[in-house]
Parts: sequence; structure tokens; C-alpha cells
Amino acid sequence: MAQTNLAIDGVELTVVEDRPTFDLFAFMEMSHENRIGGATLERFEHLWEEWCSSLSAYLIDTGKIKYLVVWLPQSVEELVDKTWKATPSEGFLLNSLAQFLCMSFIQLVLPEVDESSCAPSPRPTPTLRACLEKLGVPYKSPTSSLLSLQYAIVTHYPYRGGCEICHLQDHCPKGQGRAEDASVVLPGYEHKVQE
Repeated sequence: MAQTNLAIDGVELTVVEDRPTFDLFAFMEMSHENRIGGATLERFEHLWEEWCSSLSAYLIDTGKIKYLVVWLPQSVEELVDKTWKATPSEGFLLNSLAQFLCMSFIQLVLPEVDESSCAPSPRPTPTLRACLEKLGVPYKSPTSSLLSLQYAIVTHYPYRGGCEICHLQDHCPKGQGRAEDASVVLPGYEHKVQE
């Protein structure tokens, strides 16, 4: 894993420079597609390369706890949303591709995530919140446990467990034993949490 080191307010950051390769069969399985045309595949391969080069990934070492964070820029969200409005079926596939890229990267760094099919979300400590804010991938609000970017994942590093350690477990269909409900979540179709 190629890395370079930085620091923000005493928190050690390591830039992770490795990138995953595109696995067509795994992508088709994740997106529940059984056919992808040649022109679409060529476009996706081009987007994969483009998005890989704009993907940001860091190991964050707070001294006590370590994390892995990966995200795609806002421009990817904007392209997916624009495509979704023009052609929902292609928007669905682009959304799947962005999610697949983030999870492929997580699995490259933390292969154990592949077994649980999930990168558990850590409790957002003040140090983690401040660090992510300075990296440009803040939480949605000071009390939220969700990141502000749609294609962003933060998890423990090294791997510490699956659903049983996830801070979002109470709000996740998979964490509540309803794995059949879990799938790709399309923009605007997120489950509402009952109060």
C-alpha cells in the first residue's frame, strides 16, 4: 500500500495512494445487473479511471483510535444526480458504480470487510469530527452520524468487526437483521427513521 504522511492538529494522517481495479462481475452482482452493453461498459471503465484519480483516502491515527476514510468529490454526486434526472436507469448504474468504487477501495485496504459486506461506521468522536472537517468531508451537522458527502465512508482501521460494532446499527436494515432490505440506496429514497 503506497502511502505518504501528513498531520493535522496532532492527528497523524497517511494518504493511501493505491487504487482498486474494476471488477465487472462483482459490479454486476452488486448492482443486480445481468447485462451491460459494450458502450456502457466502455463509459464505466472511463469513469472508473477518472473517479479513481479523484478519490481521496486517508488513514487517520488519533493516537488512541485509527480510522480509514475514503470519498469521491461532490462533482461525482452532481453527475449522478444529473444523469438520474435525465435517465433513471443509467443514473442507477452510475450511483452503483460510485458506491462500488468506494467499497472496492475499502476492501482493498481492509480485505475482512468483504466477508461482512459492510464497513461499520465508528462513533463520531470530537477529534474525528474535527479531522474530517479539515479534510473537507464533514458530518452533516454537529450531532449527525452521517457524512455530508454521498459517496464517503469512514470505518475503523484495522478491521474491528462487522455490524456488532457499527454506530449506525439501530438505523441500518442489515444491522437489524433485515439484510434482505439492504441494497443500493438511490438518492431521495433513503429510509425515514421513525422517532
